[in-house]
Formats: sequence, C-alpha cells, structure tokens
Amino acid sequence: MHEPTPSAPSPPSAAAAPPRRRLVETSGGLTSDAFGITEWGLLAGVALIWGSSFVFIAIGLEAFAPGVVTMVRVALGALALGLAPRARTSIDRDDWPRVALLGMTWVAVPLSLFPIAQQWIDSSVAGMINGAVPIATAAWSTVLLGRLPGRIQLAGIALGFAGVVAIFLPELRGSSASALGAGLVVLAIVLYGLSANMVVPLQQRYGALPVLLRAQLAALVVVVPVGLWQLPDSTFSWPSALAMVPLGALSTGLAFVLMATLVGRVGGPRGAVAIYFVPVVAIVLGVALLGERIAPLAAIGTVLVLVGAWFTSRREQRHERIGRRLPATVHVRHDGVSAATIDTSPNEEDRP
Repeated sequence: MHEPTPSAPSPPSAAAAPPRRRLVETSGGLTSDAFGITEWGLLAGVALIWGSSFVFIAIGLEAFAPGVVTMVRVALGALALGLAPRARTSIDRDDWPRVALLGMTWVAVPLSLFPIAQQWIDSSVAGMINGAVPIATAAWSTVLLGRLPGRIQLAGIALGFAGVVAIFLPELRGSSASALGAGLVVLAIVLYGLSANMVVPLQQRYGALPVLLRAQLAALVVVVPVGLWQLPDSTFSWPSALAMVPLGALSTGLAFVLMATLVGRVGGPRGAVAIYFVPVVAIVLGVALLGERIAPLAAIGTVLVLVGAWFTSRREQRHERIGRRLPATVHVRHDGVSAATIDTSPNEEDRP
C-alpha cells in the first residue's frame, strides 16, 4: 500500500481588504462626558462670532450684491486659514471627495442660499428656521449612526429650539415669508445638519484646519463665478469693504474651525447646540451697543436656550440602536501620522 502523499500546505490567505467607505459618513464624538472648560469655550467662541456676523453682513450688503459678499467672505476665510502652518497638513487622497462635498454642503450652498432666500423672507423668519440646525443634525446623526442621541440630549435640543422660537416670536408679527424663501432656508438647514455630522470623522483624522482650508477652497469653485456675475450690481464703500474682513477671517474662517473642533470632540448633535446661542448673542449686542429693548418673551426664550444647552452638555447615555449601523471606527491622524484608533461602536450592553 502506498502511503497518501501529504498535501502541500495552502498559502496563507491574503488579508481581507478594508471595507469601502461611504462618501457620506459620520462618527461619534471623542467623549460622551459632560462639557468641560474646553467645550464651553469652543461653544462660546462660535456663538460670539456667528452672533455678531449679522451686523457685518448687513453692512456689507449696503454696497455689495449677495453673491459678492459670499465670494469675498469665503476667499478671506480661506486666506486666513492658509496662514496657519497646520492648515497645510496633507489629507489622504481617499478623503478628497468628502472634503470637497463638505465645502459644498457647509459653505458654498448654504452661504449662497440665505441671501437669496431673504429676498422673499424676513430675517426674523430665517433666524427662527435657522434654529432648527441642531434638530437637523440629530436627525442626520440618527440616520448615519443608526442610534438616537441620549434622552437628556434630545430634551435639551427640544428645549433649545423652543427658546429660539420664543426669541423670534415677537419679531414675527407683521413679517412676511413666501414658500420659496422658507424652502430655501430649510434646504440650507438640512445641509448644515448633514455637514455637522460629516465633518466629525474628518476633523478627528486630520484636525479642523486642514479640512476647513480645503473645504473652503472647494467652495470657491462655486461661489466665485456667482460673485463675479453679480459684481456689476455692486458699488464700493469703505465701511462695506472693512466689514468683509471680520466676516471672512472670523465668521468664515475661525468660527468654522471652532465649530468643527467642537463637534469632533462631542459629536454633531451635542456640538450643534452652539447655534442656539447665536440669537442670544445678537440680543445681548443689540441691548449693549444699540440700546435696544428686549421683549419679555425673548427673555424667556433666552432662559430656555440656556437650560436646553445645559441639558445637551450633560454626559451622554447611548440610546438603543436603530437598524444597522454604519462603520464606526475612525483612524485619527495628527500632522499626517497615524496616532490612534477610536472605536465608536456600541458598548456591550448596547449590542443585540
């Protein structure tokens, strides 16, 4: 009898290729703890800068057409970001489409939609609809992550939105709004909510500066042609020109970096609550600098915003999962070097 010839060992199978990532993705924040000094500082910076930006926009529109204002502010924002050496850190080629898409959904399209919409809708109505950004952010987060935000955070988001409505309600009397104008603002809010989620994993991989610089450069591809087209409809005045400097460098440059850093740390839904403070800052500046009177209902709304923000800032308890969840591992890079892996997958108690 012949002994069976031993079969040659099979070669080791090649390592499985990593799953192809989606163009639109998000992840949880780096921490679910209650806000600390850093988080509150980032939130305050965003609220102060964006809350005061309406003054500079109004001054700019006195001489410049809306498309010119958008073009100049994005160009100055990108220029300001480009001055920071860390903004020139490389980004993997695989993420270029995501950064370009972020430039469209967070910068180019919304910043163009608002001045167009306000031809048919009052600023008070636009401001109230803008208060729905945290709600849109929470909705997109639920879709992309497959789980709801924590119950306390949901309560805080609801309270904050009620406060924003109360703040703007006194201004709504006698205001006008068309379906087209309101629809354009709602579209901008939907895109803002999506962007607040999309920027989270990108910020965690590369930091806010490299991502925002490239996103704003991508946005310029869209806003520059529109701005040049509207340039003949504009005039020149020094007050309007000087107002573009803080509107670009601060509102379009620094504030976007602070916002991206905040949502990268705490996640989109919790970070987006900074938007609730924008009308609060506008009210405080109006009282302090212009001697305006605050309506009692607006004061109540301010209290609701503060309470809602406090609820949202508390430690987040993960909600139950809803359906299948998208890939949740984020590889974090700092200055282009792989530093750590953050696992945002559910805890054992969350697993089915």
